[in-house]
Amino acid sequence: MDDDMRVDLAIPIVCLIAFTYTTPWDNYLVAQEVWWYGANRVVGTIGYVPVEEYMFFVLQPILTGLFLYQYLYRVSPTPNTYASAASWSGAALFAGITGLGAFLLMDGRASTLYLALILVWAPPILAGMWLYDGETLWAFRDSVLVTTALPTAYLWVADAVAIHSRIWTISPEYTVGASVLGLPLEEALFFLFTNLLVVQGILLLLYGSHRAVTPDQATRLSAT
Repeated sequence: MDDDMRVDLAIPIVCLIAFTYTTPWDNYLVAQEVWWYGANRVVGTIGYVPVEEYMFFVLQPILTGLFLYQYLYRVSPTPNTYASAASWSGAALFAGITGLGAFLLMDGRASTLYLALILVWAPPILAGMWLYDGETLWAFRDSVLVTTALPTAYLWVADAVAIHSRIWTISPEYTVGASVLGLPLEEALFFLFTNLLVVQGILLLLYGSHRAVTPDQATRLSAT
């Protein structure tokens, strides 16, 4: 895939992967009543999940991806030093988080079900990304931090408003009861991990194997 095509297709590819990977997982959550939606609050469902939720599977990567593109264009970040140990370190971190999720899942406590399902769903992919090319992700760590943090904060607020408005409800039975700024811990982690997946996935498509986006292509990022 040439560099121009990477710029054009990075977000659509991530959208397709996000939709495909999230659909069965989220259907399972609703089927198990980990979360549910308010009566007369959705236009319809496919399987167990509201149509609007399927739209979100695509809209979140577009939102975060376009924010990343604008950041790359306007800030033009210079990659920091590539570190050969970064791949193993990042992979080990997310593999450890996955292991925690597997332990909680096998432990079988109802209160940790949602947390466990998140930890065995997203971190394995993040671990694979770091194992594949953690050097690039480490070199762009400032970009990862900024372009993950701001969309995540925005989605935390949006989710808190939706829960408060009873558009959807998170089961108190299947959550640990901790919160982040009034948002259930599990929901906060969900948006953090999913935005990491989007940002890191796009960065690897653009810069993986230390490929650079040229100034001309960076200009095209701003028009995307």
